[in-house]
Amino acid sequence: MRLSIIIPVYNAAKFISICLDSLLAQDIDSTDYEILVINDGSTDNSLAIANTYSNKHKHIKVHTKENGGVGSARNKGLSLSKGTYVYFIDPDDYLAQDVLKTILEQAENRNLDILTFISQSTTDSNLYHSTPDITGQELSTILTGEDYIAKHNYNNEVWWYVIKREFIEEIKIKFIEDRWMEDAILTAKLFLKAKKMAFFPINAHRHLIVEGSAMTNKEPSHYLRVIDDNRNAAIVFESLIKGLEQSNVNSECIKRLRTRQQSFVFFLMVRMLKSTISLNQAKKAIDDISNTNAYPMNTFPGSDYKGITYSILTKLFNSKQIFYLLFRLFNPFLK
Repeated sequence: MRLSIIIPVYNAAKFISICLDSLLAQDIDSTDYEILVINDGSTDNSLAIANTYSNKHKHIKVHTKENGGVGSARNKGLSLSKGTYVYFIDPDDYLAQDVLKTILEQAENRNLDILTFISQSTTDSNLYHSTPDITGQELSTILTGEDYIAKHNYNNEVWWYVIKREFIEEIKIKFIEDRWMEDAILTAKLFLKAKKMAFFPINAHRHLIVEGSAMTNKEPSHYLRVIDDNRNAAIVFESLIKGLEQSNVNSECIKRLRTRQQSFVFFLMVRMLKSTISLNQAKKAIDDISNTNAYPMNTFPGSDYKGITYSILTKLFNSKQIFYLLFRLFNPFLK
């Protein structure tokens, strides 16, 4: 089997049909790939919808587990997968039509550990877009993961690349469970271990912007959890970067990872200004990241995050006194 597609599903009844329809509207034979729907304890109609598809299509397989979060569901799917390559997609996202043949051929023909492609954010849930035109498009230079990070402003999320299953099993890297930002950490770790990876400019993936999703949900308890998970990601990146600094690694790779680490801190601080977090909790979070090289932010914004707003806010945030003043001013009643 050439490909395993893993979909972690929790209360995605509004969108799962769009995702599954897009995965069926592909240009490879159904015997070449499996679609693993991991129902993570949904309480809506997601399971029933997935089972309806599974009953009609033998290569769609549904597995139910107790709720454990998206990382847990993805790990479960990976343990069940049989494809030469593995692809993770969220249930509220979808693929353009007829893209899997090209993606798989590019990865297989070069025996790549990882192949990346284009992901496009959209509010359009109409999946019936024409097949992306790849006339004249060529695969990028094949690089190690360290050199890829050095040369490319990569995305944190897992939905814009396929991974050789043998590769991910050999390096024994899994998603962190019961946290958001789990794919930002996994992506960096995977890339750093890859010996052969490349980019092919096919506009394959559509990230549907949905109100109430993991990154847009403003419900107070969820928002506080995202803040804490940004803090955790910044701390985890510190150990990754220190390990690289002790070895002979491309300095541009380290610089980009440091900027990415500090981006977690920047967006953590922005979210704290908008949240119900207490001043003591905010101080504790900043003290934690101050014990790393993530704060103060001396490589952010950098070339990957351009704009006067980034520059001004970073200068303000780098002073704890000014940040705590802003913190009180933005929401004096809740702080």
